[in-house]
Amino acid sequence: MKNYQKYQKQYFLPPVVCMDWAKKDCIEKAPAWCSVDLRDGNQSLIEPMDLKTKVEFFKLLCEIGFKEIEVGFPAASQTEYDFLRKLIDENLIPDDVTVQVLTQAREHIIKKTFDAVKGAKNVIIHVYNSTSVAQREQVFKKSKQEIKEIAIKGAKLLKELTQNEGANYRFEYSPESFTGTEPEYALEVVNAVLNVWQPTKDNKAIINLPATVENAIPHVYAQQVEYMHKFMDFRENVIISLHPHNDRGCGVAAAEMGILAGADRIEGTLFGNGERTGNVDVITLAMNMFSQGVNPNLNFNNMPYITALYKSFTDMPVSPRQPYAGDLVFAAFSGSHQDAIAKGMDCRENFEDKWTVPYLPIDPHDVGRKYDSDVIRINSQSGKGGVGYILQTVYGINMPAGMKEQMGYKAKDVSDVAHKELHPEEIYDIFKKNYVSNRNIFDLTECHFKQVNGIEATVTLAKDGKYSIVLGEGNGRLDAVCNAIKKYFGLDFTIIGYEQHALSQSSKAKAISYVGVEYNGNNFWGAGIDEDIIKSSYKALVAAVNNLLSY
Repeated sequence: MKNYQKYQKQYFLPPVVCMDWAKKDCIEKAPAWCSVDLRDGNQSLIEPMDLKTKVEFFKLLCEIGFKEIEVGFPAASQTEYDFLRKLIDENLIPDDVTVQVLTQAREHIIKKTFDAVKGAKNVIIHVYNSTSVAQREQVFKKSKQEIKEIAIKGAKLLKELTQNEGANYRFEYSPESFTGTEPEYALEVVNAVLNVWQPTKDNKAIINLPATVENAIPHVYAQQVEYMHKFMDFRENVIISLHPHNDRGCGVAAAEMGILAGADRIEGTLFGNGERTGNVDVITLAMNMFSQGVNPNLNFNNMPYITALYKSFTDMPVSPRQPYAGDLVFAAFSGSHQDAIAKGMDCRENFEDKWTVPYLPIDPHDVGRKYDSDVIRINSQSGKGGVGYILQTVYGINMPAGMKEQMGYKAKDVSDVAHKELHPEEIYDIFKKNYVSNRNIFDLTECHFKQVNGIEATVTLAKDGKYSIVLGEGNGRLDAVCNAIKKYFGLDFTIIGYEQHALSQSSKAKAISYVGVEYNGNNFWGAGIDEDIIKSSYKALVAAVNNLLSY
């Protein structure tokens, strides 16, 4: 590919080795979460949300369980100012939720921000300035000392205004473009801010380390975070927060490694919405923890509901392959996958206490999804396991193994010709057409039994519009009917399978029987459904022999 020579690494490793995070293999507890959907997410939309929509989105975030929500940059936009005032004036902020507001480290912007938050019970004032080499040299054209002074002045003003207001605001500082800043310089700036704020155990400061542009392999970010974690002043009184973006598609991995490296808090958005390739996806991050047995302290039990509201609020799509939430993320079309899932589900019902079903990292029910419509999906790539699973879970039809294999091919052939996915009702129609209602050669219209040295069956067979009464004897009713049909057609086939079960738990449940017959090395199956279990058995036999004669 041309022009690769113009690019070079734009990140800095810490001056000391910081690899303790690599010795850990899991996240043991969830971080504190801060949603930035109403700021980072909103400013990245083609059409930003109106006031009413933002209020509804705020309510959804509270419902999910976010305790810290960045509601905007009130000094930069009248809409965001009005939104914050609406939340405060109409008492829409729950007592256990803290609103966060963003401000640059500039005096007039900070002062307007303080005007905007008056009356709010719980507030985080989030102040930032850019510290990266690129920003210092190209945008601000200022020295390291001058950039640090901007941060110090902003920190002092926050403290002064808070004391003047008599408020109990919490402070957050971000060295914006942290990942493009020399770690030792970022530490110098952060420590200068902390020495202004003098955080305590009861009034902790938040230091946010944003990957404003993701510019390295995730383990580089982890080393940068660990360096700050180890050498930051007042560490025991500081909450280290991460704000990863997703420019390299590694936002979730970077966040997870950053938590292992010492971070306490994550700022992100639902579905990773945000500028360019987006912010870190809080849903994926939280559900990854959930899938490892860690309570994420956020509620995604009804993912379809959250997804639908998110799409209506933002007018943004959710990919069908979006982890945990997409329409197809639990779908198995492959025959071997379907068979493994079906067998895994059987094992879970009978033996397993923990979730270990093949191909499904979590139980779809835990996020509000259904097995029959979301997990096993049938197309030309599917096999007997999937088709059998759909018929069993949706319609209560539990076919014998040999019949299940044949039915799998029937469904696959239909899907292959139609070039489409088959829905459960279509699969059931294929089953009925091929194994229940198929009477293209003959039918049995009446049957009477006598016990005479065994069982004697008098059957009425209809073929080509003509009716014939035939006698058959056997050691049971099905055997007697079978012998009558053999006599009528001059065939010598063998019954190779006979199973039956109720179609529901009701006392008036219909019975379904399955009969397989073998002739000249080929197997043919049929099914019969009736309230009378005997009738269901010979109906199944008739269907199987019709398949034999149609072969």
